[in-house]
Amino acid sequence: MSDGLQSYCRECAAAYYKQRQEAKGRVVRVRIPVPRGHKRCPQCGEIKAHSEWEPNKSSSDGWSSYCRTCRAQRNRANYFKRKYGITEAERDELISSQMGTCSICLTASAVHVDHCHETGRVRGVLCFNCNSAIGKLGDDPDTLCRAIAYLEGNAWKPTFVAPGVYQLPS
Repeated sequence: MSDGLQSYCRECAAAYYKQRQEAKGRVVRVRIPVPRGHKRCPQCGEIKAHSEWEPNKSSSDGWSSYCRTCRAQRNRANYFKRKYGITEAERDELISSQMGTCSICLTASAVHVDHCHETGRVRGVLCFNCNSAIGKLGDDPDTLCRAIAYLEGNAWKPTFVAPGVYQLPS
């Protein structure tokens, strides 16, 4: 209208909109009243105070779309999918197939996903120390064999045979 107002009240306009959408076969979400200073999370369906939401300047109301708990859960799921190509359920299945322990040391709980940096293939779930040890050794089996030989007391240094000739241990 010329005065900037609608011809119908808000409730009548909403009822007419709902009627048109249902005639098209679409489902209209039921509007849930939310008290001032609160927001409803679409994932968990709970109405929570603004203190349980992350601020977001780009959204219309200034708060993120999901509450902190649901947002953390979604971020964790997206991280595993993006980084390793697996879901949280697949990771949990790997952990249960290893009986919850690290595949290398067999003592600590398995919490870190181990993967090949060349192919991206997930090898298993390890404890922090074993996963970082493999990473520090550069995922190189030869380096790991030399480390095993060193731990077993075998010298891994090359021995001098003749001038300019060194023999590597087998």
